Amino acid sequence: MKRGLVVVLSALLLAACGSGDGGSESSQGAARGAVTVDTRFGPVTVEKPPTRVVALGWSDAEAALALGVQPVGASDWLGFGGKGVGPWAEGLYRQAPQLLGTTEIDYEAVAALQPDLILNTRSDNDEKKHETLSRIAPTIGAPKDVIPYGTTWEQQVELVSKALFKEDEGRRIIGDLEAKFAANKKFDGKTTVVGAYFDGKFGAYVSGDSRTDFMKAIGFTPRQDVEALASGSFYVDISAERLDLLAADLTVLFPIGGDATALKANPLVPHKALVLDDEALVNAFSSGSSLGTAYALDHAVPLFGQALGL
Repeated sequence: MKRGLVVVLSALLLAACGSGDGGSESSQGAARGAVTVDTRFGPVTVEKPPTRVVALGWSDAEAALALGVQPVGASDWLGFGGKGVGPWAEGLYRQAPQLLGTTEIDYEAVAALQPDLILNTRSDNDEKKHETLSRIAPTIGAPKDVIPYGTTWEQQVELVSKALFKEDEGRRIIGDLEAKFAANKKFDGKTTVVGAYFDGKFGAYVSGDSRTDFMKAIGFTPRQDVEALASGSFYVDISAERLDLLAADLTVLFPIGGDATALKANPLVPHKALVLDDEALVNAFSSGSSLGTAYALDHAVPLFGQALGL
C-alpha cells in the first residue's frame, strides 16, 4: 500500500476518533436506527443516512441516483464521460461527481473524497480491495454466493436502498420494474444467445450476467451448450471455428469499443442475428441498473419482437 494512502487513512481514522466523541456519535446514530447490510464479506453497519457516497461498483451510481442520492465520486464503467451515467439518468445529478477508476481503484482519490459510505455491490469480489475500502468508510460489497459482477439489479437495489436508509423507495423501484418485465414476458419457448464482438473476437454472456438474465426474465431460454462452457464467469469466449454456438431463435450481438460494420459484414455470423448498433441501447442493455434496464425494456423488446416476426 502506498505511503500516501496510509497517511490519508490514518488522518481519517484520527478524525473519526478524535476528542473522545466517537462513541457519542455512534450512540446517536444507533438511536436513529442504524442499519446493517449483509454482504459476502459479512455484515456492514451504517450508523446514519450517509451524505457523502462514493459509488465504485458497476452501475452503483445509477442505483443511488434512482433513490435520490447523488454520489460525490463514481466509477464510469461504460465510459460515458461527463457525469458517468447513461441518458436514462440524465438530469439526476445536480453536480457532476469525481470520476474514479474501475478495475484498478485509486484508494487515495477515494479517501480524499471523505466518504461516509462506499458502494461496491457489483465488482470482482476481491476481498483485499474490500478490506482496504472498509478502512476508509463502511463498504457495501456484493451479496453472498454471486459470481464476480453477478449482482442482479434487484440485489443491487436491495443492498443500496438499505445502506441509504431508503428501503421503501427500493421496494417501489423493484416492484415497478418487475411489473414492467411481466408486461414484456412474451418470448416463452424461444432460445437465445447474447454475444459480443471485441477486438476481432467473439464471446457470449451466460446466466449470472445482467444481459442474459434480462432475456430470461422476458421468457427466453439460453442455449444450454453455451451455458455449459461457463466456469464461474459471466462471459465465455467463442472461437471463430465455433460461431455455430451463437445460433438460436434470437441471437443478439453487439460490438464493444467500435461500430457494428465489421460485425455485420462477418459471413460467419448467424444470418438472422440481431446486431444492435445503437450505442445508447447497447449501454442500457449492458448497464444492469434499474434505470438502464427499464430503458432497454422500452427500446430493445420491440426489436426482439420484430426480429422474430411477432
